[in-house]
Amino acid sequence: MTYARHGLPDDFDTIARMPSWVTSVRAETLEDGAFLSGSALSHLHHVLSRDDVPHSLLRERLALRAAEACVTHVGRPERASELRDAMAFLQPGDEPGPAGEVYLACQRAVERQVSVKSLRRALADLEPDQIAEWLQAGKGAPVLRSAAVLEAVLGDRPRDFTSALLLADAAFAQALGWSHVLPLLALGLKRSDLRKTGEKLRLACHRATGTAAAEVTREAADLARRAARLKEVAPKLRARGSDEAVAHFLARDSIAPTALTSLRSDRAARRFCERLVELGVVRELTGRDTFRLYGI
Repeated sequence: MTYARHGLPDDFDTIARMPSWVTSVRAETLEDGAFLSGSALSHLHHVLSRDDVPHSLLRERLALRAAEACVTHVGRPERASELRDAMAFLQPGDEPGPAGEVYLACQRAVERQVSVKSLRRALADLEPDQIAEWLQAGKGAPVLRSAAVLEAVLGDRPRDFTSALLLADAAFAQALGWSHVLPLLALGLKRSDLRKTGEKLRLACHRATGTAAAEVTREAADLARRAARLKEVAPKLRARGSDEAVAHFLARDSIAPTALTSLRSDRAARRFCERLVELGVVRELTGRDTFRLYGI
């Protein structure tokens, strides 16, 4: 039996783009920055309230991008493909390496509801009292609070960009009432921004928030479309264990066939992934003939 290949339309089907007047203007003052970042966050907050957005998958995809940014800040060469490999093929007892540790921290930071306990799990070298103290460093509006947390952490740990950015984004989530960390500042801030303090840092955080919110909106729209296509074909998949396998694709950035344990064998899992690629609802992410990874 053959199925028609599903295509992805170029337009945003259901999720509106960020208004151009928010994204086309560069804030030059704190007042302008606060207005534009607030407008961007309002739009993003609406997007994140939608049920058609695959939230776990979105957070995983953003965690990968945040990890790539963090390793770049410290001058490491690893990019998304290397970070995916570092975690996907990790064997029990293996060390993920410095870049893999950054990716693992970002993954753990976004996968559970934000709390000191969950952040302690992500940032294992920090003490809970330290985390709690830093999260209380900022007051006021979300961006100002996050900037204060960022400045406080970097003041104590000048080279620990990963911890500083994840804790700043955790403060963001708490201030906005979000259940999970979403890496906005980790996506939007440049390395040069991390050397700033005071008003210059706050302005940089406002700019980064607007940039990242627009990027997250685009990513959410794209993943919502892709998830919808996968859900459309899911009832036609007759492999035993296919429902659980589809659920993995809707929650994970990338999957090795061997991780699809609900299917009968590794061979069946590989065939299942290749079938989804043929249907146009899943992509092969590595370009390799072996040790492949797949994602929507």
